[in-house]
Amino acid sequence: MRLQDDGPVRLCGFREGYWSLISRAKIMLGVFALLVALYAAVAYVPSGHVGVLVLFGRVTGEVLPEGVHLVNPFKTNNTMSVRTQELKETASVPSKEGLIMTLDTSLLFRLNSQQAPAAFRSIGPRYVEVVVAPNLRSAIRSVTAANSANALYTGEREMVAQKIADELRRELEPRGVVVASILLRDVQLPPMLRSSIEAKQQAEQEALRMSFVLQKERQEAERKRIEAQGIADFQRIVSQGISPQLLTWKGVEATERLAHSPNSKVVVIGGGKTGLPLILGAQ
Repeated sequence: MRLQDDGPVRLCGFREGYWSLISRAKIMLGVFALLVALYAAVAYVPSGHVGVLVLFGRVTGEVLPEGVHLVNPFKTNNTMSVRTQELKETASVPSKEGLIMTLDTSLLFRLNSQQAPAAFRSIGPRYVEVVVAPNLRSAIRSVTAANSANALYTGEREMVAQKIADELRRELEPRGVVVASILLRDVQLPPMLRSSIEAKQQAEQEALRMSFVLQKERQEAERKRIEAQGIADFQRIVSQGISPQLLTWKGVEATERLAHSPNSKVVVIGGGKTGLPLILGAQ
C-alpha cells in the first residue's frame, strides 16, 4: 500500500497562517499608532492657564485657552499660568539719608495671555525667577534711595509704593507681565530713628492740640465780649427811657397796690423828695 504525500498542503497552510498573523499584527500596530496619534493630538489646558504650542523647537505663536483641544500631534503644548500671583520680598534697602531699613513687600502680578508666546520664547517658563524677582529688588532699592525714611514710616508710604509699581510696569509690561499692585507690608527702621520720628509726631500732635485749645479760648473770649456789649447796650437803652415822671407814676401805682394789701402797715404821707407815701412796718 502506498502512503499519500501531503507535504505541500501542510506548507501552504503554514504560509497562510503566517501571513494572516502578520496581517493581524499590522492591523494592531496601525490601531496602536492611531491611538498614539490621537493622544498626541489632544492638548489639555487646565483652568487659569494658557497653552503655548511649539513645533520642532519653534514657538508657533498660537495660544490655547483652557480646555481640551485637537492640535497637530507634532506640536508640543506648554502650559503657563495667567492667574494673579504674589511674590514676597524682604530686603534691606537704603533711604535718602543713607540709613539701612528692612522692607517687606508683596508684588501682585499676572502673565498677559496674549503675550504668553513671546514671554515663553524670550524668557521661558521660569519668568518669575528670571525677570520679575530681580526687577522687584531693583525697583525697591531705586525708589527707597530717593525718599527719606520718614516718608516710608508715615502716610507717604502709599506714594512710595505707587512709585515702585510704576517703575515695575515700565520694565515688566513690555515683556508680558502685568503688574497689579505693590504692597508695603512692614517697614523696620533703626530703633533710634524710629524713636525720633515718633517723638516728632507726638510733638506735632501736641502742637495741633494747643492750636485747637487757643482757637477755643478765642471763641470763648469773643462770646463774652459780645455778651458784655449786649448788656451794656441794654442798660444804655433802659437808662435813656427812664424819666422822673415815669418813676413817680410807678410809685403811685405801687402805693395803690399797698393800700389794698391786707398786710398790716404804717403809711407816712408826704415822705421823700417826690411826696410819695412811706410804708413802715410792712409784713
